[in-house]
Amino acid sequence: MSTSTAWSALAQHYKAIEKTHLRELFATDPGRAERYALEAAGVFVDFSKNRITDETLKLLLSLANEAGLKDKIAAMFSGEKINITENRSVLHIALRAPKGTQIFSDGKDVVPEVHEVLDKMSGFADRVRSGEWKGFTGKAIKTVVNVGIGGSDLGPVMAYEALRHYSKRDLQFRFVSNVDGTDIAEATHDLDQETTLFLIASKTFTTLETMTNAHTAREWLLKGLKDEKAVANHFVAISTNAKEVAKFGIDTANMFGFWDWVGGRYSMDSAIGLSTMIAIGPDNFRQMLAGFHEMDEHFRSTPFEKNLPVILGLLSVWYTDFFGAQTYAVLPYDQYLKRFPAYLQQLTMESNGKHVTLQGEHVAHDTGAIYWGEPGTNGQHSFYQLIHQGTRLIPADFIGFMRSLNAVGNHHDLLMANVFAQTEALAFGKTAEQVKAEGTADWLVPHRVFEGNRPSNTILAEELTPKVLGTLVALYEHIVFTQGVIWNIDSFDQWGVELGKVLAMRIVPELEGAGELKHDTSTNALIERYRKARRK
Repeated sequence: MSTSTAWSALAQHYKAIEKTHLRELFATDPGRAERYALEAAGVFVDFSKNRITDETLKLLLSLANEAGLKDKIAAMFSGEKINITENRSVLHIALRAPKGTQIFSDGKDVVPEVHEVLDKMSGFADRVRSGEWKGFTGKAIKTVVNVGIGGSDLGPVMAYEALRHYSKRDLQFRFVSNVDGTDIAEATHDLDQETTLFLIASKTFTTLETMTNAHTAREWLLKGLKDEKAVANHFVAISTNAKEVAKFGIDTANMFGFWDWVGGRYSMDSAIGLSTMIAIGPDNFRQMLAGFHEMDEHFRSTPFEKNLPVILGLLSVWYTDFFGAQTYAVLPYDQYLKRFPAYLQQLTMESNGKHVTLQGEHVAHDTGAIYWGEPGTNGQHSFYQLIHQGTRLIPADFIGFMRSLNAVGNHHDLLMANVFAQTEALAFGKTAEQVKAEGTADWLVPHRVFEGNRPSNTILAEELTPKVLGTLVALYEHIVFTQGVIWNIDSFDQWGVELGKVLAMRIVPELEGAGELKHDTSTNALIERYRKARRK
C-alpha cells in the first residue's frame, strides 16, 4: 500500500501537520470533541485527542477504500479463504452468530455445529457448577485447572479475571501454560485430587507444552487416586483428535471440538472458553457472545466514517507508519482487566507481526506495533513517566467505566479522575511559561515542562459486563483486521512461532545425551555448559 495514491497523499499531509500541536487543534476547532467521537454496541470512543484534522480522516478513509477494506470484510464474513498461506477461512465471527444465521465454509453452514458445541458446553458447565459432576470418589469438583498455551490460555485467563465478579465463588480456577515445571507444580501443590478437574486445551492433542503439563497433571492425579479409571472423572479435552484423547484416558464423550477456521488467538469464545463458561455460567457466556456479535455487525455494516474498529485501526496505522511510533499502550482503568493488555499482545502481534505481503514480497513499511500496558492507576507510578516526558511517541488507549462493580467510598471517582487527567496531560502538557508562573526556579523549569501532543483515545462503557467484554475484544479483533488489510499482510497465520519450536525439539535429546553438537559456536557452548551442570 505504500505505493498507493492514498498513501502518498498521507505522506504529504503528514509533512504539513507533523509539527501541529493538539493545543492549536483544539483552540481553532471548538466542535472537535463532539465531532471526533463515536458510539456503538455500548462503547463510546473519544478520539479527539489525536494528531489529526478532517483532512487526515478523509485521507485515511481513502486509504481504506483504496486497500479494498470493504470487500475484504465481506470476504471474511462470507467464509472466503482469506488466510491464504494455510488456505483457510477466518470465521471466528461464526462463534458468536445467533442461531438461524447462515455462515458458510467450503459450502457448509457452520453455525449449527457452533451451537451444537455451545449446547454441549452449557450442559457440562451446569453439571460442574451444580455439583452433579462427581470426581472418582464421588466428591463434587471444587477446582478447575485449564491447561493450554497461547490462545488456549491467554483468552481464558483474561476472561476469567475480567469477569470474576460474575463467577461462581465456591469454585476455584487456575491456569497452567508454561512448560516450566514450576507452573504446574504451583498450580497443584495445595489441591485435592478428589475435587480437581483438568481441562486440556489442545486442538491436535500434541502441543508440546500443553501435553507435557497434561501428562504431569495425570501423574499427580494418579499419585493420589491410584486408579487409571479416575482420569475419566477428572479430565476433559478441548480437542479434535479423538484417538489421542482416548489414548490419554479421557472419555471422548467429554471432548469439545472446534474448527480449523478458528485461530488460537481468536478462540476464547469457542470451546476454548469452557473454563469461562463454568466460571460465569452459560447465560453470562452467551451474553458475552452477544457483545461480540453486536460489534461484528457494527464492523460489517457501518460506513467507515462511523465505524469504530476502522477509525481506530486507521489511526494506529497513521502513527506506526507516518509518525514512526513503535509501540502502542492499552491502559484499562479497571482492575478486572489486568490481563487484557497481555491478551491483546498475542492478538495484535501474532496477527500483524509480519514482514512479507500477501504476495510474498518484503513490506516497504512498518507493520505490527508492540502492544503493552498495565491497569491504571498502577502504571502511572511506573512507565507513565516515559509516555509523558520520554523521547518516544506512544499512542495510548484509555479504557474506563462509568460505574464500578465494587462501589467502595470514592474510589471510582478517583480512578476515573485519573483517566480524564492523564489524557488531558498527554494532549496539552505544560509549557515553560506555565511552569515559571508557578514560581519554579529557572534551572528547574526544563525538568517540569511537559511537551504534550501525545495522542490518546478514551474508550468508555457503562459497566464491565460479560456483554461489554465481548464487545471490547471484538473491537480489537477488527482493529487488527483493518490494520492487516491496509498493510496487505496475512493477519491469520503465525509461521514465526514455528522455527524455535522445531529447533527446541532437536536440542532436547542433545541436552540429555553426549553426542556431537552441530549448531553455531554460541549455541554449542551454551548446550555444553548446561550438560555439565546437568551431570553434576
